[in-house]
Amino acid sequence: MIEARPPAETLTGRFVTLEPLAEVHKEDLRAACEADPDIWDLYPYSMAGEHFEPYWAGAMKRMASGVFMPFAVVVEGRCMGVSCYFLDPPNRTLEIGGTYYHPAVRGTGVNPESKRLLMAHAFDHGVMRVGYRVDALNARSRAAVLKLGAVQEGIIRADRITWTGRTRDTVNFSVLAAEWPAVRDRLDARLAALAPSQG
Repeated sequence: MIEARPPAETLTGRFVTLEPLAEVHKEDLRAACEADPDIWDLYPYSMAGEHFEPYWAGAMKRMASGVFMPFAVVVEGRCMGVSCYFLDPPNRTLEIGGTYYHPAVRGTGVNPESKRLLMAHAFDHGVMRVGYRVDALNARSRAAVLKLGAVQEGIIRADRITWTGRTRDTVNFSVLAAEWPAVRDRLDARLAALAPSQG
């Protein structure tokens, strides 16, 4: 059976560097997570305050499983967030999720370039489908995923219970390998139009 398992390696762009998450990123990530305490109600879990240490311990443990690959989102030498692969190598698919950015880098080139780097890395290593799963209430993230060029596939109702006890509906999106060249070209044109100060 042919499997698709992109390696954990540093991915570098103009606005952002994605590094395999490691101890060196921990305190900067903790600080980034504290920068927007209200956003965590839209997440299935919290990474702020007392929740950060359990998140970190769980992430390190899951990394060892070989199906979870988190990347530190590094801007100007500082970890300003995280974005992750959830891998399914036998089916040559993965999901990009578990993403959080410090408010200071939202609305800049950081998200589109991060997703461009992650999708290119995935498709270059034989992945045939990259998925995204977004809380139905998270209008900003839903719009951002559509702007990337992903296709909305549907909504899974009552998909999970979040850390606050809310029942979440989840919107599924994807980009297929055959769609990637066109998606990539649109992302490249979008990123090329951004000035360095927008990164």
